[in-house]
Amino acid sequence: MTDNSKSGRRAAYRKGHRAEWLALLALVLKGYRPVARRARNSYGEIDLVVRRGDLIVFVEVKARPSEGEALDAIGYHAQRRIEAAGEQWIAEQPDAADLNWRFDVVAVQPWRWPVHFVDVW
Repeated sequence: MTDNSKSGRRAAYRKGHRAEWLALLALVLKGYRPVARRARNSYGEIDLVVRRGDLIVFVEVKARPSEGEALDAIGYHAQRRIEAAGEQWIAEQPDAADLNWRFDVVAVQPWRWPVHFVDVW
């Protein structure tokens, strides 16, 4: 592995962390309570899990130059993987029967406030 590929991955990792932090800040200001960041299970990873009342929201965060590119970056297979990870996460919660849930996207663009897309799929 070359040093350039390692430094590129590190830069992408840092960019992802910054985007997730900004997305979480925007969601907290909208009244959501953080539950988990980078929640992993056997189906994959969920960027953010937030809650408002009995609603759990699984949030995919995309840092892209435009809102359209952020939404386009989440293809069919990624949606199915996130759904499966979300379903497993819900199944592991003691109050699962009382929870409603959905899948949202937060687009983080350079020098702009994050844009929250509700119930994307």
